[in-house]
Amino acid sequence: MGKEGKGNSKGNFQLKVPKGTRDWQGTDVVLREQIFSNLTEVFKRHGGVTIDTPVFELRETLTGKYGEDSKLIYDLADQGGEICSLRYDLTVPFARFCAQNAVLNIKRYHIAKVYRRDQPAMTKGRMREFYQCDFDIAGSYDPMLPDAEILRITKEVFDSLPGWEGKYTIKINHRKILDGIFQICGVPQDKLRTISSAVDKLDKSPWEEVRREMVEGKGLDPEIADKIWEYVQLKGGREIVTQLQNKPEVVANESAKQGLEDMALLCKYLDILDVLPALSIDMSLARGLDYYTGVIYEVVTEGSAPSASSKDVAKKEKKQKKSADPDEDRSNDPTIGVGSVAAGGRYDELVGMFSGKAIPCVGISFGVDRIFSITQARLDSSKVVRPNEVDVFVVAFGMGKDFTGLLPERMQVAKTLWDAGIKAEYLWKEKAKFQSQFKAAENGKVPWAVILGEDELKANKVKIKEMGLPKDHPEKDGVLVDMGDLVLELKARLARQRDEVALRPAAGNDAEEKEKEAEVEK
Repeated sequence: MGKEGKGNSKGNFQLKVPKGTRDWQGTDVVLREQIFSNLTEVFKRHGGVTIDTPVFELRETLTGKYGEDSKLIYDLADQGGEICSLRYDLTVPFARFCAQNAVLNIKRYHIAKVYRRDQPAMTKGRMREFYQCDFDIAGSYDPMLPDAEILRITKEVFDSLPGWEGKYTIKINHRKILDGIFQICGVPQDKLRTISSAVDKLDKSPWEEVRREMVEGKGLDPEIADKIWEYVQLKGGREIVTQLQNKPEVVANESAKQGLEDMALLCKYLDILDVLPALSIDMSLARGLDYYTGVIYEVVTEGSAPSASSKDVAKKEKKQKKSADPDEDRSNDPTIGVGSVAAGGRYDELVGMFSGKAIPCVGISFGVDRIFSITQARLDSSKVVRPNEVDVFVVAFGMGKDFTGLLPERMQVAKTLWDAGIKAEYLWKEKAKFQSQFKAAENGKVPWAVILGEDELKANKVKIKEMGLPKDHPEKDGVLVDMGDLVLELKARLARQRDEVALRPAAGNDAEEKEKEAEVEK
């Protein structure tokens, strides 16, 4: 690029990605792909089939489905007489798909990018273009059985991720309980959704701020707001359901009564499926999206909540000029946390909004980029993410001026491994130095080396060496095997390491290995 590529003045082009987006490369891509793989494995285990939908939908498809969040939808210019918008999530397109194709029952998963014109906080996984991984069940079944399986899937997903087991909480509530509580407290019917959106901010803001929004911003009577607080501060295990069922004013409300019956049955099933230990029944969980009709849930972890409330930084904001740029990255803003890493619930009426025929649905959406940010921070320092999935590096060993480098032999062995489905590489240099070959294997974190030596080849043998073994290990220098047994021997060793393909200790760093390589070079 010339000077024009770097400038910011009028008429000059600045080479950059749009705000709220990023390029992905190297080990970041590998770790994200591993998260995708873990999710997909769990989805398939539970009978999921995948679908794909367009990245943009007709604007009228998305309109009126997201409540206050509708302002975050990316609208596109008129193209050929159709007004379209980028998809905001994967749930509404799924409902449109079911209605359009007359789908009556399906277990579907979908991994794809979605778009939201939110203020970004890139290092916390809050972006404008990001991946969601959804699992949804559509169809009429006995009460709470699909809901229980969705939550079991959620537990399996997070237990499968490195550094997550025991470090997450599935918060759960029920829209009918919440609506019933609002009715008991005296919230006008036309304010149910807006007050619900305010309550949903209690995981980010203190009650004083939420109350102020309700009263000053949304015109709610202060006494009603105080009554709401008596209920929404309740959280705990299944005893919360019993506690609410013992309140006469609650069970007298039909909506709350029905929601509590659902929750009691769900807890019974979740006890069988061993999900209850990860569960927290939280009356402040509201989920702002308009389409939820029953059970709602979200997954939180360390870092989900902000480190400071907006009240804590109010004085600082007064001194500073409030940013007029809604696109400014807020990664360093202490009032912004990672947020929930997965969320979902039951939405029995969404398909009917398109087709007129209601099809019960329940689902969960995993925010991969938020999960990635936390997983990356939690990785043990003794672990590394491999930049690729190569399992074997083919190395030639030899000394002296007459050493040919054994390039044809290396190519032949690599070809044999490829034919057997084994991921392999060799250095693209005719007379590659032994040290250079091992350095390439080490940089790629390749777990195994096949070493070809002139004397061994004459006897139709090669050495298999596991990289990174301690100096006192009996197989530190490798194991001699017949060339005809190479594939079987490697496959047996790789099978034992299958669970370590993505994450394993760094290889080939001990001093003895370095000394030996240097000696060979001499």
